[in-house]
Amino acid sequence: CGPGNNGGDGYVAARLLRRRGWRVQVAAAVAPNALPADAAAMARRWRGPTLPLDALASLGQPPQLLVDALFGAGLKRDLAGAYASAVETAAGWNVPSLAIDMPSGVDGDNGLVRGVGLPAAATVALFRPRPGHFLLPGHALCGRLLVRPIAIPEAAAAEVADARLGAVLNRPSLWQDRLPRLRPENHKYRRGHLLVRGGGLHRAGAARLAARAALRCGAGLATLAAPPAALAGYAAQETAVMLAEAEGAQALKALAAERRANALVLGPGNGVGEETRRWVLAALATPAALVLDADALTSFAGRLKELTEAMAKRPPDAAPVVLTPHSGEFARLFGASADGGRLEAARQAARLCGGVVVLKGADSIVAQPDGSAAIAANAPPQLATAGAGDVLAGMIGGLLAAGMDGFAAAAAAVWMHGEAARGFGAGLTAADLPGRLPAIWRRLHGNADVVEW
Repeated sequence: CGPGNNGGDGYVAARLLRRRGWRVQVAAAVAPNALPADAAAMARRWRGPTLPLDALASLGQPPQLLVDALFGAGLKRDLAGAYASAVETAAGWNVPSLAIDMPSGVDGDNGLVRGVGLPAAATVALFRPRPGHFLLPGHALCGRLLVRPIAIPEAAAAEVADARLGAVLNRPSLWQDRLPRLRPENHKYRRGHLLVRGGGLHRAGAARLAARAALRCGAGLATLAAPPAALAGYAAQETAVMLAEAEGAQALKALAAERRANALVLGPGNGVGEETRRWVLAALATPAALVLDADALTSFAGRLKELTEAMAKRPPDAAPVVLTPHSGEFARLFGASADGGRLEAARQAARLCGGVVVLKGADSIVAQPDGSAAIAANAPPQLATAGAGDVLAGMIGGLLAAGMDGFAAAAAAVWMHGEAARGFGAGLTAADLPGRLPAIWRRLHGNADVVEW
C-alpha cells in the first residue's frame, strides 16, 4: 500500500480479501496518519498484520499473490529509494501481481516507466482506461486489462475522458459514422481516385501494395504512376490497378488533373533523395489529399522546415495531409521523442506541420494539430512485417479518396489494419492484408462483432 489514495484502495482490498478467507499481509509505505483523509480512513479499518515497505526484502516466504497498490495512474516522478527497492523485490518474486489502476512505476498519461516498473498479470482500471494502459512500454506491464466502474456518472465520464489529454482509444465509434458507403448513384470517379507514385522495378512491391490496399479501402480507382522503364514490370503484376507514365515531378500536377485524382500517396518504394523531395513539393502544391510515407518523409531528414513551409502554403480549400512515420522515420524527421513519450511527440509533430500524424507501432497514435489523438490497442505483433506500412498508407489514401477527413481516415485505417491482421496467426505477410479487408467492412457496416470498451 502506497502513500496516496492508491494505497487506500489497497487497504480496502486487504480487508475484503481477509474477510473472504485469504491470509493477508499489508506492506505499508507510510503510517495511516500520513495518508490522505480517505485513504487514512480505510487504513484505520485494517486490523490485520502490517509490515513496513522496506521489510519486503527480508520477507521469508514470497506471497502467492501480490496486490499492487503502491502507485496508480497519477505517478509523475521516477521511483527511487525504498519505493524502487520494493518494486524490484516484488518483481523478483515472480508471483502474479494484480495492479490497482496502473502497475506501479507506469505513468498513466503516457505509458512511460518512471525508473522501475512492476509487471502485472492483470490491471484493474477504475472508471476509465488511461493512455498509459495502451502506450508502450507501460502497456507491456499491464497484463490483462479490466475496466471497472466506480459509480461515476456517464456525463462526468464523457467530460473527463477527452478534456485531460485530448486522447481517446481508437475504436469504431470514433469514426464509424464517417465511413464511405456504397450508393446506387455512385460511379468509380465519385468513389474517389487515388494516385500512387511508384519507384523503379527493384522497389516496385511497396507501391503495388499501397495501390491494392486503396482499392480495398474505399477508392473507386487507383493509378500507379511509374517511371517509363518500369511500366512493363508493373503491368505484368497488376490487373485492377491502372498505370501511368510519370517522368519527373513536374508532370504530377498534370497527371493528377488528367486522371481526376483527388488523393495521392507518395513514399513507398520511391527512394530517398532530391527527386522524391521534388515529387512531395509538387504534390503539396495540388489541392488533393496526400499521404506521405516512408521515403517521402526520410527525404526531408534535416530539412523539416522546407516540408512544413510547403504544407503551410497549401490552398485554404486543400484536402488533408497525413504523415505516417514509424519511430525511426519520425526521429529522422522530427528529432528525438519528447519527454512526454510517444503521445506527446506525435501531438507536437502534428502541431508543427499542420497535418495529421500517424506515429506507427504496436500502439499507433493518430494525432491532429489541435492536440486530439487516438491510440490503437488492436495491433498484433504479426504486423511487424515488411510492407505492412505500405498497405496502411494505401488504406489511408483510399479512405481519403472516398471523402473522409484526415483524422477519421487515418484512425479508421489504423484500426482496420490491426483487425485485418488479428486472428491470422504466424506467417502473415503484407500481401495477405488487403484480401482480409472485405470481412472488416462487413463487420463495420453490419455492426457485428465489433467489441469496444
